[in-house]
Amino acid sequence: MGHEPRPVRQLWVDDEKGLRRMPDPVRRAAVRAVLLTSVTLILGMVAFFCSVTGSWIAFPVTVAAVASTVVATWSVLDVWITRQVWRQRHGVVSEPSSAERGLRRERRREERGRSGTKARTEKERAPEGRVLTDAA
Repeated sequence: MGHEPRPVRQLWVDDEKGLRRMPDPVRRAAVRAVLLTSVTLILGMVAFFCSVTGSWIAFPVTVAAVASTVVATWSVLDVWITRQVWRQRHGVVSEPSSAERGLRRERRREERGRSGTKARTEKERAPEGRVLTDAA
C-alpha cells in the first residue's frame, strides 16, 4: 500500500491561443471607463447609506451619483466608439468582402480584355454596380 507520487501540476499554464492585446487608445478608454464606473458605484453606495441614516450630505452625494452615472455611461460608450474608430483607421476589414472585391476586379479585367471595349460610364451603371444593357 505505497503511495504513488501525484503528478506535478503547474500553478500557471499559458494559453497558446490567447486574446490579442487591445490597441492602446482602446485600452486607455477601457481603463477610464472602469475607474469611472467604480467611482459611480461607490458614490451610489455612499448616497444610499447616507440617505438611510438621514445625514445632511445625502442629497449632494445623490446628485453627484446621478451626474457620475451619466459620465460613466458616456465613458463606456467611448470605449465602443474608440474601438470602432481604431478599426476603421487601421484597416481591419472582413475577409469575405475584401476577397470578393478582388474577384470582381479580376472578372472586370477579363471582360475588358475579351471585348476590347472601354468600360461604360458611371451614368450607365445600375445602382448595384451592374452595367445596364441596351435592351433594358
